[in-house]
Amino acid sequence: MTIESQQFVFRRVLIVGLFFLAVCVLLWRAFDLHISSQVFLQKQGDARHIRTIAISAHRGNIYDRNGEPLAISTPVDSVWINPQQIGVNLDGLPKLANVLQISLQNLEKRLQDSSSREFMYVKRRVQPDVAQEIKNLAIDGVYLQREYQRFYPTGEVSAHVLGFTDVDDKGQEGIELSYDAFLTGKPGAKKIIRDRLGRAIDDIEKIKSSQPGQDLTISIDKRLQYLAYRSLKSAMKKHKAKSASAVVLDVKTGEVLAMVNQPSFNPNDRSDLQPEKTRNRAVTDLYEPGSTIKPITMIAALDSGKWKSNDIVGTAPGYMRVSGATIKDVRNFGWLSLPAVIYKSSNVGISKIALSLSQEQQWHVYRQFGLGRATDSGFPGEATGHFDYYRQVTDFERATLAFGYGMSVTPLQLTRAYAAIANYGVMSPVSFLKLSGKVEGEKIVDTKIAREISAMMEKAVSSKGTGMEARVVNYRVAGKTGTVHKSKAGGYEEDSYQSIFAGFAPLSDPRLAMVVMIDEPSAGEYYGGKVAAPVFSNVMMNAMRLLDIAPDKLTFGKVDAIGDGQQVRGVKAVADGGRV
Repeated sequence: MTIESQQFVFRRVLIVGLFFLAVCVLLWRAFDLHISSQVFLQKQGDARHIRTIAISAHRGNIYDRNGEPLAISTPVDSVWINPQQIGVNLDGLPKLANVLQISLQNLEKRLQDSSSREFMYVKRRVQPDVAQEIKNLAIDGVYLQREYQRFYPTGEVSAHVLGFTDVDDKGQEGIELSYDAFLTGKPGAKKIIRDRLGRAIDDIEKIKSSQPGQDLTISIDKRLQYLAYRSLKSAMKKHKAKSASAVVLDVKTGEVLAMVNQPSFNPNDRSDLQPEKTRNRAVTDLYEPGSTIKPITMIAALDSGKWKSNDIVGTAPGYMRVSGATIKDVRNFGWLSLPAVIYKSSNVGISKIALSLSQEQQWHVYRQFGLGRATDSGFPGEATGHFDYYRQVTDFERATLAFGYGMSVTPLQLTRAYAAIANYGVMSPVSFLKLSGKVEGEKIVDTKIAREISAMMEKAVSSKGTGMEARVVNYRVAGKTGTVHKSKAGGYEEDSYQSIFAGFAPLSDPRLAMVVMIDEPSAGEYYGGKVAAPVFSNVMMNAMRLLDIAPDKLTFGKVDAIGDGQQVRGVKAVADGGRV
């Protein structure tokens, strides 16, 4: 064999050997990829292209007692960025910042701070038109994520009852907070495939289905809520008051049919939320109830057996000295019957009646009516009020307690007490949820006594009494006014008041109890009969019509509707109460 032939054979063997070696390497690599390292490589691939993402679950809706929506969750999109991906595509940031109306400098700084992460929210819950603009920009590394946003159709009308949720849809105030666990949905999860740009291109597997939150039907009647809101806001504006609250309860069930406060806030606009406006004053704020406590003190007198409804008490000369201090009426009423003590709102008369009782007899009835005790409504932040049941007090303190000074209550507590009188001495638990079936209440006073007190309070709303402007055309009303000097360090302010009216209707078969409290009216009028009573009248007049409650007193030609209330022609309301 020649040298050339040998070289040819060598080259051929070398080439065949190299080819064979390459085939072996490829076979080994194929074996390694498909068998030896399959699990590892699959995990690595999945880690880069398969993601487990959450499936949002919408929060349960809140409805009023008639099925009208008060809080609903609507689908929206949130904008997020993959900082590692957007880092090579910064040209689109100015467009993104412009559409979202955010600072470009701030966005760039946030991206720099999050450069090692793969997820960063840019803006939560944008409007649908904005989301579409973001989608049209088609910027690599910028994505949309479906979430749910809370919307409140009644706005500030029901804001204090409903409360609101935060950006993560968690309840922060009101019903939203107290029933957060019930309303909150359970998010699901699924696996998806993303392409090299991070875009979702296919769903692989649903790991867990999302479960929406449960819907909640509350006791509020949206129609009555609007009535109370409109009337209270008008009164607050008219009298230039600092704040105001109103509560309407169903006498027979204890359900809260309306609860409003001023000033209010719009839960759909979180840009200017202020604690001063967001708290539910009807539940959290405490006030001295003033003369609205006199009917409860009178119940203590009748319950003791020492007094009968036809007894009389002397109030001359219009004042009395107790423990070195003076208690006054607005004038000398002379001898008064027990009903007259209520409808003329005599501080002297009710003080003498209270002092004829033992402290235990007086305290027992106050406690029975829930003074100084929370209503156990479950509403977050509810105040208990203040009333010291066990401390021995002076006669002067007992006398002033008899007409509502030296104790504090919330408007809700006072409404519950009046609802118990209206319900013939049965106190029902307060409920913010719609109830079905019969409600079992607690009997706290004899039916006969409750009826006698109701009759006294009816006269307080007559032309003889201080609450004349709380009258409702064609309906019998029972109620009591209160005009309270505001307390300050060391005493009471001479020119700062709280105006209150508490009552119920219709008297023949009570259905609704209501308390109106207006804090610091400063437009001239400040008596409860002039400031708070007309709000009661206006709300009750329209509520009777809306609830189709039959009239129980026809007064054709005697009463005219004037503004927010009614006024008997030619008769001036008697100022209620007096001074300590």
